[in-house]
Order: sequence, then C-alpha cells, then structure tokens
Amino acid sequence: MTPGLWALVLILAFLVLVTIPRAIVVIRPYQRGVVEVLGKYRTTFQPGWHLVVPFITAVRIVDMRERVIDVPPQEVITKDNVVLTIDAVVYYEVTDPFRVVYNVRNFELAVIKLAQTSLRNIVGDMELDETLTSRERINAELRRILDDATDKWGARVTRVELQRIDPPADITEAMSKQMKAERERRAMILEAEGVKQSAILKAEGTKQAQILEAEGKARAIKQVADAEKYREIAIAEGQAQAIRTIFQAIHEGKPTTDLITIRYLDALAKIADGKATKIFLPIEATGVLGGLAAIGEMFREGRTPPSDEDG
Repeated sequence: MTPGLWALVLILAFLVLVTIPRAIVVIRPYQRGVVEVLGKYRTTFQPGWHLVVPFITAVRIVDMRERVIDVPPQEVITKDNVVLTIDAVVYYEVTDPFRVVYNVRNFELAVIKLAQTSLRNIVGDMELDETLTSRERINAELRRILDDATDKWGARVTRVELQRIDPPADITEAMSKQMKAERERRAMILEAEGVKQSAILKAEGTKQAQILEAEGKARAIKQVADAEKYREIAIAEGQAQAIRTIFQAIHEGKPTTDLITIRYLDALAKIADGKATKIFLPIEATGVLGGLAAIGEMFREGRTPPSDEDG
C-alpha cells in the first residue's frame, strides 16, 4: 500500500473510534435526554440507549431527581423595623425537561433570587414576634409563590424550610431577659397558687373537722337526751304502775271515810312540816269537814277510830 493509502486508512480508523462513542447515548433511569438536531429541538429520550448522528445531534441530559437549593442568608426588615437574618432551603424536582431547558437560562439562580425577594415581601408584612412564631406559615406561603413561578419552568417545588431566623444581638438579649422575667413571673404565680391551694385545703380540713366534731357532739347530745327520755318514761311508767296498784288496793280494801280522813291528817302533818309559809290544798272542804265530824262523834261515843289493820 502506498503511503497515501495508509494515511487514509489511519484517518478513517480514527474517525470511527471517535464517532462510535458519540453515536451511542445512554440515558439512566433518573434522566431524560433533550435531543437537538442542527440546533433545533427534535425529541426527548427516555431511559435506555439510543443511536444518534454524531456532530449534528446534541443531547442535553436532564436530572429528574429531587434536588435542593440552599438560599444564602439575607437581611430582612420586619413590619416593626427589626432587621432579621434569614436563610432557607428549597426542594424541587423537574417535571418537564423541555421547559426546564428552554424556558429558563439558570434555573437554580432564578429560584434563589425569587426566594429571597419573596421572603422579604412575606416577612415585611409581619412583626418580629409573629415572624418568630410563624415558621410554618412562612414556609407554606413561600412554597406557594415559588411553585406558581416555577410551573412554567418545568419544575415543581416540593418543600421549603427556613433554616435560621436570627434577630440582632440587642434584640436577642432583650428577648432573653423578657423570657427570664416571664419564667420568674410564672414561678411566682405557681408558688402563690400552691400557697393558696394549701390554705384552701387547710381551711377545708378545719371546716370538715369542726363539722365532724359538731355532728359527734350532736349525736352525743341526742343519745343523752334519748337516755334521759327513756329514764323519765321508765320512772313515769313505774309511778303510773304504783298509782294503779295503790288505787286498786284502796278500792279492793274498801276504806271508810274515817280511815281516809285519818290518812289525810297524817299527810297534812307531813306537808305542814316544811318551811313554806303558805300551803295550798286543792281539796273539797265539805268532805274533810264531814270526816272530822265523824271522828269527833266517835270520840264522844267512846269508840276508837279504825286503824290500817282494821281495814
């Protein structure tokens, strides 16, 4: 072979070695390939291997996995004019390879700038205390804004999280003092509540003890009264029984008027034996006088008045 032929063979072999790798494109499962032929969009390759014409076909590989963008810290002024330093992270995934390639030049830079401006707008309408306690609200609002804006870029924002919200040093110190004072106030309130509750419980205990003591005394008095009542009833019943027995004995013995008069005089002597200066006798005077007359008549006739044994 002539030297010229050898040179041609070497050139063809070199072209084959260079062209074959460029003619085979491998798309992984998490990728898509945006194909351009002579600078014009032709199709989108799905996962697998594909043959293309080298040098006139370009394939742009798009990663479809969820990715994260770190939004740099920035100073934001709240509604009450407090300067905060805030940074965030944005999670997104590509939904349309064509739009993410052709509708935005630098997707990540665009998302960062949009997130920063949106944070300034959201926090600017909130006061410091509200900002510090409304992370979820800020996250949700920022995600909604970014998701609406990135929809035409062929991506979807899946999650937005604030990493830090740092107030100035003097505000942090003032907040620390305020929190300390609040904790001390709560501790004093809890202590006062404990003392109050203890006093209430003590008073309730004293009250309950007094009630129980009064109830015990009342039961004791009632029991004493019941016993006294029972004793009086027993005495009265005994006296009644004695009176009935005496009354029955008197009537069974059939006493005469003379005997009754003598018993009356004996009882009168006992009554008059006391220290009273006046004696009231609830009796019938005619009956007594008749008895006395009968006794006088007996003495004149020389008879002896009947005794108890004579009956």
